[in-house]
Amino acid sequence: MLDDVLSPSVFLAAFTTILVIQDPLGAIPVFLSLTRRQSPERRRASARQATLLSLAVILAFAIFGRSILGLLGISVAALQVSGGLLLLLVALELLTESSRADDDADSADSNVALVPLGTPLLAGPGAIAAAMVAVESAPAPVTGWVSVTLAIVVVHVITWLALRFSLTLHRVLGEAMILVLTRVMGLLLAAIAVQMIGDGITTYIGERF
Repeated sequence: MLDDVLSPSVFLAAFTTILVIQDPLGAIPVFLSLTRRQSPERRRASARQATLLSLAVILAFAIFGRSILGLLGISVAALQVSGGLLLLLVALELLTESSRADDDADSADSNVALVPLGTPLLAGPGAIAAAMVAVESAPAPVTGWVSVTLAIVVVHVITWLALRFSLTLHRVLGEAMILVLTRVMGLLLAAIAVQMIGDGITTYIGERF
């Protein structure tokens, strides 16, 4: 009976793929960089909000993805390019931002949990596409939805734990090291963004020609 609604192979494939793409440990330096001027309470809230938003977005696309993109006339390739451009803007900000300890309160309270943490960093085109493909590759629609949904939820529990306990890492590293990580992650994010844009353009051209 359980096999009719849950496929271990689909669950494991979706779990592994989305976990690798989302890379919770790799997201920690970016999370720390973007929330370094927030209070501990605010940072915990940002971790929770980013994880919940990512969960909601990926689940929505896993279940309704093809219908949503088809209704809007948007391809997955276009989603890759737009997400890559947004990530590139974030990377440039991280690379060029100087130390601003005297920033006003608005800077510390800006809700980076939604953009870019929740999306496109966690709920990026890769994770969204992987979830949609996993659902479509299942032997039956119900099996795909249940198995992939469970996999997405488990991945996001791991992601939340990684971001939640990054507070300890923040206290150990201090502001100077976080600033260094900001520059390094800005460079890596720029490379990821360019790769994402390139893959999207290549896929888009392949689909048209």
